[in-house]
Amino acid sequence: MSNAPSSIPLPAAHALRKLGRDLALARRKRGISTADMSGRLFVARDTLWRLERGDPTVSLGTLATAAFVLQLHDRLGNLAAPASDALALSLDERRLPQRIRRPGL
Repeated sequence: MSNAPSSIPLPAAHALRKLGRDLALARRKRGISTADMSGRLFVARDTLWRLERGDPTVSLGTLATAAFVLQLHDRLGNLAAPASDALALSLDERRLPQRIRRPGL
């Protein structure tokens, strides 16, 4: 990552760094070298290293392809799934009416 200030929020930057470390660990556990992985991603090895460091400038497509190669793409697809969005579920619950009236006959 460059030394220039980033517009990405600090918690998001931390999450990307953790994601990068986790992807690197998953790759190593599967015995895939950086040369093989970068070949499967159709990117330079430098791009793979940037992805594994959590560089926010690496494309989402590269991340998605890496998840596919590591057989983690189902998790990526469920990242924002409504059923696991605790904040949205809580907001929905607050919006429920306290009581429901029967329409006048």
